[in-house]
Amino acid sequence: MRRDSIFYKLFQQYPFVLFQLLDKPPKNADAYRFDSVAVKEPKFEIDGVFLPPENHSPGTVYFCEVQIFNNYLSG
Repeated sequence: MRRDSIFYKLFQQYPFVLFQLLDKPPKNADAYRFDSVAVKEPKFEIDGVFLPPENHSPGTVYFCEVQIFNNYLSG
């Protein structure tokens, strides 16, 4: 997600923003952390992963894919 730096910075500073979009966010949403990861062999990049706190078990891992669409109007 480093290519989408606006969203990367947003989620790094405020990971709870994702959970405001969910109907049933986890009770410990404020303790989640956000990171960008790559899976090797073959390389597969995930824009972002929201990881539950390590001291809370079990936890749900949320994967994030961000798409930005630019619409140009010709006049």
